Amino acid sequence: MNEGRASHEPVVITGVGAVSPLGSSFGEIADALMAGRSGVRAIDPGEHARERIQFAAPVSGIPAPPAAVSGLLPDEFERLGRLERLCLAPAAAALADSGLPRDGAARIGIVLGLGAEHLKTWELDFLDGGTSVFEAGRDRTLVHGLARRLGIRGPALTVAAACASSGYAMALGRTWIDAGWVDACLVGGCDILSPTSIAAFYNLRALSRRSDDPTKASRPFDGDRDGFVMGEGGAFFVLERRRAAVSRRARLMGELAGVGMSSDGAHMVIPSTDPVNAARAISAALADANVTPAEVDYVNAHAAGTPVGDVAEAGAIRMALGEAADAIPVSSTKSMSGHLVSGAAAFEALACLAAMDRQAAPPTVNLDRPDPQCPLDHVPHVARPRRIRVAASNSFGFGGSNLCLILRAA
Repeated sequence: MNEGRASHEPVVITGVGAVSPLGSSFGEIADALMAGRSGVRAIDPGEHARERIQFAAPVSGIPAPPAAVSGLLPDEFERLGRLERLCLAPAAAALADSGLPRDGAARIGIVLGLGAEHLKTWELDFLDGGTSVFEAGRDRTLVHGLARRLGIRGPALTVAAACASSGYAMALGRTWIDAGWVDACLVGGCDILSPTSIAAFYNLRALSRRSDDPTKASRPFDGDRDGFVMGEGGAFFVLERRRAAVSRRARLMGELAGVGMSSDGAHMVIPSTDPVNAARAISAALADANVTPAEVDYVNAHAAGTPVGDVAEAGAIRMALGEAADAIPVSSTKSMSGHLVSGAAAFEALACLAAMDRQAAPPTVNLDRPDPQCPLDHVPHVARPRRIRVAASNSFGFGGSNLCLILRAA
């Protein structure tokens, strides 16, 4: 047990907001995950792409947030850049969902998980005929814009840790609450599909090259996987101390019970084939939550569908969970949502909340022929009804940023 963490009051989730390829409400996303519905389709990747058609999981529509929360009318919201809308919509939804008073009495912070922020904003502006890339000093940081629009006056920070960015944001928000710096914290992350990101991952040979059925392209743990499928969107949560949430009769969605981090830095973009450091993050999260491997009811794997990464993660899960891994269902919801990159960890934490809400492990779709090098208790094709009170969510970012979150029913 982690004695330092055990002395702190539990931190719970009281608000959830999301915009994703599978929907823009908790219920809609949970329904899609449990039904094994894919959000992947053929897209036009832009005029500079090598392939005219590629597969990805885009967001079809970004709902305007309530004007009372965002301060924006629907037409004003539509005039914002796509990245800002993809962040603001779920962030505002999470605040509204929490019912947290924003009258200035509560100290609220915000931590945004987002990598390569200015590269994305410059690119989208340039493609629209803008010149901000040549006048970079005029740019403002997105997280401070979010804080201003949402009336958040506590600390505001952006964290970039590749595919684990939004999970690190959740971990930092909990730390701020533990330290007494804030009473509540809005945490999460988002990302967008852009020509540069698609081209970069394509040139790294990280993306699937399948060209048949888009819904079959994302194949985590499958013997025929050949890379991941990019997605976009994001998810945000409101975190606060359990006692404060109960006193104001807030709905408790779950507890952020444990966090584990490590790094390996084996390669800039290729996961380490040695599972030791990733396993260390999982073990640290279990210790932080005071949970044994046998008490874990479900693991949402990072597994993106890359040949090396999925094998390495399977090894890490087995190393950290030991014999208990034989009886713990493991699935990768990236098979349906695609890889939301900076927003992936938060979205997959939401998937864990959905698993606890629906008392079922969501499936890994397209898992027709499980790779024998990934010996886990897979959930192929169809959701598995099961008592789920404790869920682990793995996120392993490029460059060696390893993260595991433990979520527990509140």
